Amino acid sequence: MKYFITGIGTDVGKTIASAIITEALEADYWKPIQAGDLNNSDSHKVKKYISNAKTIFHENSYALNTPASPHFAADIDNVVIDVKKIKAPNTKNNLVIEGAGGLFVPLNEKDTIVDLIQPDYKVIVVSRHYLGSINHTLLTIEALQNRNINIAGIIFNGDENIATEEIILSKSKCKFIGRIENEPYFDQNVVKYYADLFKDELESL
Repeated sequence: MKYFITGIGTDVGKTIASAIITEALEADYWKPIQAGDLNNSDSHKVKKYISNAKTIFHENSYALNTPASPHFAADIDNVVIDVKKIKAPNTKNNLVIEGAGGLFVPLNEKDTIVDLIQPDYKVIVVSRHYLGSINHTLLTIEALQNRNINIAGIIFNGDENIATEEIILSKSKCKFIGRIENEPYFDQNVVKYYADLFKDELESL
């Protein structure tokens, strides 16, 4: 199974969620496009959080030097991102695929992150609680639904907000996978705690 992890925006917790899902399923991990922080990339961060011995980390299709929107980072590097060249790695294991930013982050003049999502992918939406997150979450879900993309469920990030979570789940009809609290830090033990907490829900997707 291939799980595509997207967020309602930037810095909402996709990488931590990806690490938790990867650990829970002992899945492989792949970040197709990394823009900036190449010495401390999302792949490096997830690898640091993983404690199982089964996960394989696959190389980025594009590793860009500038921390910016991929289309701009690619332009600075004098390359053009070609989505046809972005192919999921061959593996017999489950695969966790981490997007970049939100669905409509541009990759080139035509394509955005949503164009990386293939028909056999199951999408997990990461929603972080902040003023406006209801709107951003429902817009993200509607965009996926309008493209007939399979939404596996939602992970909320942040302290419990019942009013926000209930209205999002009610309007979207999406499955609730779990919530990541505002932890003071994340390490292998914390990620393993959430992996065990989410494991049953993830395996039922």
